[in-house]
Amino acid sequence: MTAVVYEQREVRRARYAVAAVFAVHGAVTGSFATRVPWIQDHASVSAGQLGLALAFPALGASLAMPLAGRVSHRFGARAALRGLLALWTLSLVLPALSPNLPILCLALFVYGASAGMSDVAMNALGVEVEYRLGRSIMSGLHGMWSAGALIGSAAGTLAAHLGADARLHHVLAAGVLTLLGQVACSWVLDLQPAEDEEPPPRFALPPKSALLIGAIGFCAVFAEGASLDWSAVYLRHQLDTSAGLAAACTTGFTLTMAVARIVGDRVVDRFGSVRTVRSGGVLAVLGGLLVVLAGHPAVAMTGFALMGLGIAVVVPLCFAAAGRSAPNPSQAIAGVATITYTSGLVAPSAIGGLAEATSLVVSFGLVTVLACGLAAFAGVLRAGDRDRPKVTPPAAAVPGPRS
Repeated sequence: MTAVVYEQREVRRARYAVAAVFAVHGAVTGSFATRVPWIQDHASVSAGQLGLALAFPALGASLAMPLAGRVSHRFGARAALRGLLALWTLSLVLPALSPNLPILCLALFVYGASAGMSDVAMNALGVEVEYRLGRSIMSGLHGMWSAGALIGSAAGTLAAHLGADARLHHVLAAGVLTLLGQVACSWVLDLQPAEDEEPPPRFALPPKSALLIGAIGFCAVFAEGASLDWSAVYLRHQLDTSAGLAAACTTGFTLTMAVARIVGDRVVDRFGSVRTVRSGGVLAVLGGLLVVLAGHPAVAMTGFALMGLGIAVVVPLCFAAAGRSAPNPSQAIAGVATITYTSGLVAPSAIGGLAEATSLVVSFGLVTVLACGLAAFAGVLRAGDRDRPKVTPPAAAVPGPRS
């Protein structure tokens, strides 16, 4: 990409714009998740069929993510994000319109593909803004995604409580979110490819550096997926708590992650990516041990909260490191994102399968072992540390290559 030198005021405005894009992206996810029961009933699918259908978003995302870099090269970063984000917000209406399993699977494939491509595009722009500001912002951006997901889920919960038709709910939500997303995209950085820059391949294996960084992300997302989907079950069946207290554990885990991401940038700026992730890995391991050894619900809830705190900033820092590890940031980010999406897909079923063969205690023992990888291999994120001075461009905007 040809890098245009922007005034710091424009870069700060672009930061808020990208943050708004992250919030819109998260709100789509939250809006969909709360209406899954309605969609299941409308499509007349069983629990097993629904589980099959819900694998298609990750499949679509994994296959489509490598295309994001080529779209950005063809149309420029701003136009690409505007188009891909609109595809994502508008795809919200598709699952609720699906009358049967095959069409639902197709709808969720498109839903996941647009989610993955827009995810790569917004993270690549987030990395660019972070570079120009000279300080960490990726954790806060992902915190905005979590905040958007909470807002979307709250609105969806209200719609479900009122008995609203999910088709109407999602059409209205898609319209509002599309409008907000287009306004936000107007203020992001408008990066264009250099005249002599070769377009990235449509499909390519991620660079080796992205594979190593992706392995760290895999461990973090595995712990996140396991905790989100199984923490309530763990308290309900392993520790014999009430359904309300079990649900509160999952909510507490989610809130811990959101808050940690929002404030995480200050920690990263103070200690750097490597020490932050290494310390987070220690917290996650401690949390996992508390969960495995818990004899009381309060101990397990503390353990899940510590895991949320420990893994919260890992994925944002993986994207930041990936964006700085290769000549083509979008390709590297797509590689890391594909690995993390795969982890999110595998984790819930892996935990369930291992629990059925052994117990949930053993399953979360595996989570704890993977968390050890965060502390042991955090050094691969060194490419994301803030080792450059803050960029202070001149007032006039002139083209110049990014070093």
